[in-house]
Amino acid sequence: MKASRMNLDAHLEKMQRDWDARARENARYYVNTARQDWSDEEFFRSGEQTVMEEVLTDMTNVCQGIWPRRMKVLEIGCGAGRVTRALADLFGEVHGVDVSGEMIRQARQALAGRANVFLHQNNGQDLSVLPPGVQFDFAFSSIVFQHIPSRAVIENYIGEVHRLLRPGALFKFQVQGDTTVKSSPDDTWVGVPFTDEQAVRMAENRGFEPRHRHGAGSQYFWLWYFKK
Repeated sequence: MKASRMNLDAHLEKMQRDWDARARENARYYVNTARQDWSDEEFFRSGEQTVMEEVLTDMTNVCQGIWPRRMKVLEIGCGAGRVTRALADLFGEVHGVDVSGEMIRQARQALAGRANVFLHQNNGQDLSVLPPGVQFDFAFSSIVFQHIPSRAVIENYIGEVHRLLRPGALFKFQVQGDTTVKSSPDDTWVGVPFTDEQAVRMAENRGFEPRHRHGAGSQYFWLWYFKK
């Protein structure tokens, strides 16, 4: 048990170091590898596109009758704030977490003046950094879990999101679904893949109902987990 804990700590420290280094090199490229030379306008427009495709088209599941401006939203892996800004334009309060302090620094700089945005550097496996007693109406994560090579870390995040969501709320997120991908504990870029069966089991083990799934077998395997 002690050796396992030490291995996990070493993995989390490496994940933080690697993502800090990527953020210093070219944060926006590593957040969205579609191009290396993002302008401010193009970078944040790409975040708006993500929200349009994955949130605005799904508002019945996301809001469940709550007015968006009254909702508290959690984003896992906010990076340099690409999607965070678009979420803040739509919802009342947005909290973003990221393992990289450098990513958080750049996101704070980019989103300065947006009073409804709260950014937190977490430890890469749980959400203890968030304010005590906070409860969210919706949680979201895009192109984040596909970079985590530890299934235990991902499952722990799922449990932490469950802890912080109100009953019935949705956690919509994407994992690596291409099972031909080979991940390694030492590689913080290529994440562990999930089969459809594994995705269902993970939801049920963590107290969620896996109501919808899309993209099994592909890099963009989207999961709709509703808190029971």
